Parts: sequence; structure tokens; C-alpha cells
Amino acid sequence: MKALVIVESPAKAKTISKILGKDYTVKASVGHIKDLPAKEMGIDIEHDFAPKYIVIPGKEKIIKELKKAAKEADTVFIAPDPDREGEAIAWHIAAEVKDKKKSIYRIKFNEITKAAVLEAVQNPGEIDMNKVDAQQARRILDRLVGYELSPLLWRKVRRGLSAGRVQSVAVRLVVDREREVEAFKQEEYWSINAEFEGSNKPSFWSKLFKYDEQKVEIGNSETADAVVKQVKDSKFVLISIDRKKRKRMPSPPFITSTLQQEASRKLRFTAKKTMAVAQQLYEGIELGEEGAVGLITYMRTDSNRISAEAQKAAREFIEETYGKEFLPEKPPVYKSKASAQEAHEAVRPTYLTNRPEHIKQYLSKEQLSLYKLIWNRFIASQMAPAELELTTFDISPEQSRGKIVFRATGSVVKFQGFMTLYTEGTDDLLDENESLLPSLKEGEILKLLSLLPKQHFTQPPPRYTEASLVKALEEKGIGRPSTYAAIMSTIQDRKYVQKTEGKFAPTELGVVVNDLLVERFAELMDIGFTAGLEEDLDHIEDGKTKWEKVVGDFYKPFHDKLSEALAVPGKVKPEDIPTEAVCEKCGKPMVIRWGRHGRFMACSGFPECKNAKPLDGDKPAAEPVETDEKCPKCNAPMLLKAGRFGKFYACSAYPDCKTTKPIATGVKCPDDGGDIVERRSKRGRSFWSCSNYPNCKFATWSKPVAQQCPQCGAAFLGEKWSKGGGVTYVCLNKECTYKSEEKKEESAATEA
Repeated sequence: MKALVIVESPAKAKTISKILGKDYTVKASVGHIKDLPAKEMGIDIEHDFAPKYIVIPGKEKIIKELKKAAKEADTVFIAPDPDREGEAIAWHIAAEVKDKKKSIYRIKFNEITKAAVLEAVQNPGEIDMNKVDAQQARRILDRLVGYELSPLLWRKVRRGLSAGRVQSVAVRLVVDREREVEAFKQEEYWSINAEFEGSNKPSFWSKLFKYDEQKVEIGNSETADAVVKQVKDSKFVLISIDRKKRKRMPSPPFITSTLQQEASRKLRFTAKKTMAVAQQLYEGIELGEEGAVGLITYMRTDSNRISAEAQKAAREFIEETYGKEFLPEKPPVYKSKASAQEAHEAVRPTYLTNRPEHIKQYLSKEQLSLYKLIWNRFIASQMAPAELELTTFDISPEQSRGKIVFRATGSVVKFQGFMTLYTEGTDDLLDENESLLPSLKEGEILKLLSLLPKQHFTQPPPRYTEASLVKALEEKGIGRPSTYAAIMSTIQDRKYVQKTEGKFAPTELGVVVNDLLVERFAELMDIGFTAGLEEDLDHIEDGKTKWEKVVGDFYKPFHDKLSEALAVPGKVKPEDIPTEAVCEKCGKPMVIRWGRHGRFMACSGFPECKNAKPLDGDKPAAEPVETDEKCPKCNAPMLLKAGRFGKFYACSAYPDCKTTKPIATGVKCPDDGGDIVERRSKRGRSFWSCSNYPNCKFATWSKPVAQQCPQCGAAFLGEKWSKGGGVTYVCLNKECTYKSEEKKEESAATEA
């Protein structure tokens, strides 16, 4: 028997081909082969929202090859990823290669291992049309919102803007949090800390816990000074000692959202980078003579389930490596949220024999870091709880016993358990502090060594990081595991939010667009409504409702609101900001005005006087911003600076260290694997070249875009903009002829 297996990724095809052997031909579709057209809506609203799918430009050659291979095979297995997106890819492939004389099967596996792939081939199934319909409903909803809402933004704000159903709600979270920060009123409060010494050392610090038998609230220095004056000459007694034993449970193995959060905290990976590296680990890494091996299970999952075989292997490894005391009596069971797809497993290593330290020579730095994180989290999740002893001392002045109380809390780890391998990034070991308390007896007289009042101020709610925004999206039911990384990238690419020192803040454009959408489309921008739509998509997948009904129920009220919004005249923009500057042409006050390229100085006498100039005028460049980048020479933090040829990184240790480097685009050089960076020519024109210049001479006038060429598989495309506002994507491989053109308005209207 000659069989054909079709997957979506060339890397995946390579790994599976080695598993199945010579009787199987494995081909890659390189992602989707069909989609809605880029230059029209592609949805027949009058006929139950019927989608119009077309072959993606550049995929004609791939489809021809797949058809030819299918014709030569006795059996065809279609094996994209085991999720809604993969099911839709399988459906489109099946439609292209179908043959009445041959059977076409859908196979799925949660990990790319020999056992999992062979079992899938031996037990093939059919395409799950409920999953296809759920993905189709999401795609149609996003197209309707993006294609119909974007013209409103063009008319009301400025041309070229676009809106997304889920991304707009994510922007709203960032805007709402920023307004909480701006509205926050800082309040002063004081703490009083005392250092004591007893019959045994060491000395220890405590904090005033009660005053006049009430929980302490000290709002100013006068009150703090009065308390200090009252107790400073007192004799202090250790009035009570409380010791409690507690167990600390390990965290469950990773799901998509927790993997993105922890990689952000511990590795400083963006959600997009985390998923890209995880995809590489899932699809297979060449491990020397062993060949390509899939190192982790499928990384798009919301289930904490672990297979019995994986748990058994983990328990054997724990007992052999750490000892029987680190093994819980029963394998732990972690509950998933109600909407989780239990057919999937949590993210875990496929083979425990592939320990990170044993295969590190085959992995890149990023691959090793993420694999180690996944490995440690999984093993720790199957280990025994940690055991801690929490000790609390309550201390009072002898004359005010119980009325004025200082409290000291310390903790001792009695048994490390899972903590010998892993602790979660957001967890703190102790509730109060990590001080080690001495062995003392109740009733002891203590010596007061220090009494320090300390001023504090209440802090506003923190701005979102990638980790906390992913957590918020998950908790509020916005999006699904496969969408989090795309949401993070899209809201930044559209310039609606920006990241400063690792935290998200809305841009002025983001605030304007958000406020317009919230005012005109309250339901669409409502977090509960968006979460409800996600549940509707789950119901489609479960076969409980039809996709046409979900789309229809959404579209009519949305379209009515859109018509009302388009009928309202005028543009939406921030108010002008008055300044003390005077127009040198007409003498009227200058104002700071908002335009399509941001703020600028303009005469308040417009349109009679059209005097305008850049906001910064002759001012020096903006202050340097410290970044997470480290200097390659001295390891000091790098600063983001602006110079005559654009932004660049410079060492903060200047003038002792004069290292500078350009900003990487995230795309690797095709010649030597270095970072492609943006540079400026002597005439100020942008071009992109390898960071290893002059050793590598690669350069291009086209902006590199991290999008694989659908024709030849090159790692990235070049982006060119015409004066008329159109964008063209071309393959920079000289032997490839791929070219895709879009009009600016049309490309902006499509959903990212």
C-alpha cells in the first residue's frame, strides 16, 4: 500500500516522514491553502452568510503537487494540527484532492512521537465538521467586523485604520487600566517597624499590627511620631507564639495561557515568541543520529489532563531521581475549566529520556530555555507537596499587653517536595517575609534594638504586562488559546498600544479609536458579550447550535448600529492643547493638535493661517529609555536612543563603554542567520541589512516581514509601499517569483 500523509508544516512533514518510513509520502500544505479573498468581503450576507473561499495567491503550485501525490497514492491521510484551525485546513485540502475512488481520512495526534503517529494512522477518522463550522463562524465574524467597521474608523478618525472583534476588546482592557492609573489618588500611610532581640539570636524585625486593639491605620507622620513616643521606652514581652504546619501544592502542568505567562515572567519571551519556539519543539528537532523528534505535546490547549502513561513515566523518574519521599501516594489530578477541550493534554515533554541537559547541544538558546521550563513544570506537577512551618510572634509593651501588638512572621521549609525543582514565577514563598525567627519561649522579655517609622504611599493598579494581559483575557473568556499571541501582536502592530519597560499603555490613537467604539458599539466592546460569543463558538463545536444562527444573531444589531454611527457627521479626535507659544506669522496662540502622524504644533487661527511645525521643533531628541537588552561587551543595560539616522541601542555605561547596536526586526538573515536590522543611508532612506556587516553583505530596500513565502518556503517576505497607498509583498529569493499586491484600504479592512 502506498499512502499519502498531508500536514501543514514542512518541519512537521520531515519529522513524520522519518517515523512512517518509505511506504508513506509526507507532503506539507504550508498552512492554509484557501481563505476569504483579500480584496472583497467574500461573504454573501443575503444567503446565510455563505463564505466565498478562494485559493490563496501563491498556493496554486502546492495544490497541484498535493493533487498529483494524492492521485498516485492508494490512501490519503490529512493530518494538520488537532484544533479548529487544523480542522478547517484539513477540510479545504480534502476538497482539493478528493477522488471518488479513494478514501480520505483525517488523523490526529497530540504529540509527534512514533507511538502517537502510528496509532493515529491505524485508527483514522473523519473531518469533524462541527469544528470546521466553529472556525468558519469565527473567521466570518472577524471578517464582518473588520471589513465593515474599518470604513467607520477611516471616516471618523483617519484612513488606513482597522478594527477587530477580539483585539478591540483587548485594547479596551488596556485603556480602562490606564484610566484607573490616571484617576488614582495617592494616599500617605505609615508603618512602624521594631527590631527585637531575645534569649537566642538572631535578632528579628516585626511590624506594628494593632494599636488600641484595632488594626493599624497610621495616615501621617504626626500620628507615627506619637506612637513611637508612646512605646519607645517600654518593656516588651513575647505574649504569644503560634506555629502552623502547611502544605504547598505544586502548580499544574502548562496550558497555553500559563505557558505564555510563565515564559514572559521567567524568560522575557513575548507570547508570539513563546508560541513560535513551542511550535518548533512540537514539530520536531534533529537530535543527532536519533533524527527528528517531537519534544513536546501540542502547545495550543486549555486542558490540564495528563495521560496515564505520561504520569506513570513521571512517577518512575521522580522516584529514581529524587527518592520515594518526593512521590505523592496517588498521582495528582488537576481540574480544567469547564470549557476546556479534554481531548487534548496539557503541554508536557513527549519523552522523559530527552532531559534538557542531555540534548542541549541540539537546541538553540531559546528552544532550550522553553523546553527546560516545560520539562521542570511537568515533573514538578507530579511531585509531592512542599511542607512548611509558619511561625508568628506577637509582642506587646508590658503595660499595654494585647492593646499594642507588634507581629513578626517567619517560615521554615521542612520538606522541599516539588520546590526542589520548580516554583512558579508569581508565587512568593512566604506570606509576610522570609525572616528566620529564633527559638524563643512565650513570656520572654525582649530587648528593643530599633524602632523605625516608615512612610509609604498607596500605589495605583499596575499596567498590564504580556503575562497579566494574557491572564486577564483567559479569566474573562476573551479569545482562546490559539488567539492570545495574535492578539498581543495585532494591538501593537496597529499602534493602538505600546510597550514601555515591559508594560502596555494605550497610544493616543488607541484611546481615540477605543472611545469611538465604546460609544457607538457598547455591546461589541462589552467584555461579557465577547466572552459569550466565545461560548457560542464552543456550542457550535459541540454540535449544540448552527453557525449560521450565531452569525445572524450577531450581525443584524451590529449592522444597525454601524449605519447609525456612519450617519453621524464629523470626525473624532482629541481636543487641541493650548500653549504659550505665539504664531510667528499671524500672532495668534499656537496649539498642540492631533493629526494622522501624531501631535504637532499648529496655529489656532487655522484655516485662515496654516502655520504648522513638528511638536519638538528645535528641541533635543527624547530622553533615552532603559531596556531589557544587555550590552554584549559589558552586560550593562542598553538604552534606546534616537539619532539622526533613527533609533538605536547604546550602552548605559557610556563613556566607559561605547557599544551601540541597531534594533533587530525579529527576522534572521538568509545568508548567515544574523539579525536583520534597520539602517539609514546617508540620504536618510531606510534599508535593512545583516547585523554581521561587513562580514555579511546581505541588504535590501524592502522591509522584511516575518511571513513565510507560500511559493518557495523562504522564511520571510519583503514589503513595499507605493505612493498610491498600496502594499506589495515579494519574495526576496532571486529564484522565486512570488508577488502579492493589496490596496491599502483593502488590506486594512481585513482581520489580522
